Amino acid sequence: MALEATFRGLSICLHQLNDALNDLQVTLGDKPLDDELAMADGLEAAVLDVTGTLFEARKAAVKARKAVGHPPDLDLARRSLTLCQERFHRFERQFGADLVSYEKLKELVRIGRERKAWLPWANTVKFGIDQCRLPLERTSQAIAACWQELAERLGTVNLSVQTIGQQIKMPDTTRDREPERVT
Repeated sequence: MALEATFRGLSICLHQLNDALNDLQVTLGDKPLDDELAMADGLEAAVLDVTGTLFEARKAAVKARKAVGHPPDLDLARRSLTLCQERFHRFERQFGADLVSYEKLKELVRIGRERKAWLPWANTVKFGIDQCRLPLERTSQAIAACWQELAERLGTVNLSVQTIGQQIKMPDTTRDREPERVT
């Protein structure tokens, strides 16, 4: 049961990360209407990209979660968890490069200083990006926990079967029997 609970926890973490990204997407769209900013459009595109990658990770996590149900298919769980982890790592790379890099955050601060109308937006976007960090960290920990549980389960499944020679003899009962009489 711990295996199923661990995989359920991964799905929950991925869902919470998705919620944080959705909140960030809403924040990005709440920009000043009378002014255009290329960075705002770039951040919106980046969030859409990482959301797509996260969707793929979530889909794989659901498949892995179903695979550890009854009856468990541990090979399918392993393959699905591998795909989930690969997509999550891609998400982390995209998120790091396109949203939380030093250059992006520095640019947000600069925009807030130079364009006063954009200051509340820049501060809210920075806060929204920061709100993604904890669910991202928890998801990483949940993936590691799933691997640990899966490895432990697979370790207990290994069976060694040895054939031991054994001969079974039936006692000869014909000697002791009296012949039947036909009347």
